[in-house]
Amino acid sequence: MARKTPRILVTGAVGQIGSELTMALRKRYGNNNIVAAGHRKDPSLALRDSGPFDRIDVTDREQIEQVVTRHKINTIYHMAAILSAVGEEKPQLAWNVNMGGLYNVLEVAREYKITRVFLPSSIAVFGPETPRDCAPQETVLHPTTIYGVSKVAGELLGDYYCHRFGLDVRGLRYPGIISSETPPGGGTTDYAVEIFYEAIKHRRYTCFVREDTVLPMMYMPDCIKATIDLMESDLYCLKHHCNFNVAGMSFSAGELAAEIKKHLPEFICDYRPDFRQEIADSWPKSLDDRPAREEWGWKPSYDLASMATDMLKCLHARYEKGTLP
Repeated sequence: MARKTPRILVTGAVGQIGSELTMALRKRYGNNNIVAAGHRKDPSLALRDSGPFDRIDVTDREQIEQVVTRHKINTIYHMAAILSAVGEEKPQLAWNVNMGGLYNVLEVAREYKITRVFLPSSIAVFGPETPRDCAPQETVLHPTTIYGVSKVAGELLGDYYCHRFGLDVRGLRYPGIISSETPPGGGTTDYAVEIFYEAIKHRRYTCFVREDTVLPMMYMPDCIKATIDLMESDLYCLKHHCNFNVAGMSFSAGELAAEIKKHLPEFICDYRPDFRQEIADSWPKSLDDRPAREEWGWKPSYDLASMATDMLKCLHARYEKGTLP
């Protein structure tokens, strides 16, 4: 049976992933079928003017209910979250938003018979006991941050709603996401985005992790594709639900700087590790994403070289137009 046209709510729609995901969904399903929702930060003009936008606080269940009923929502992409670095500075806020908000979304979805829910997880679910190379999907999850703790709990809660209530909940463990459109939002992998902005503007960057720090990363076009592909997959194909590893590429901070230097020979990168180094050291260097490849056909399109080329091209164009923040 064909799925009816989605009426989609995207929470956290002003964030790094949410803003680009919203625009991709509007292009795919029609502007008026995609309701963007944010809390404090103002949306871009493109996001605000291309379709419905509501302000909601996901820790307030009634606000979510009002948007769902007013817009006849049948699908939710729940992207609202406090990320790892900000979470360590404000752990109570991170728990309230990440867990309280998720619980509210799942309860509203259950009560109003939402067809499908997407909840993002993260490589932050892993910890020092996880294998550093090719971390498997099924492995030890002992995170060292409140963000990681909330993401482990979120995966379990999503699976619980699948099995207990028959709610179709799906999720990906995002690696670090690199985007040319939206600045990063307080995560440990933010250096992999900041370095491009600073290279374009100043030809110099001070990195907050060591030169030899290797982490899994993904370019935003692959991130958007993975998210939509998972949500459009047939349920009967999925053995897993809320904890899919998705790999794009892995590289060290030094390798990233060297790749940028190929395009901008005068670029200089210094390294001054801060508290985020300890977080990065607790995460794996690479991921085993065979379940995603086997169950719904995941395959990335970008590697380090092609991503860096495209990032610099896009950011240089924005710099020339005066739209680079």
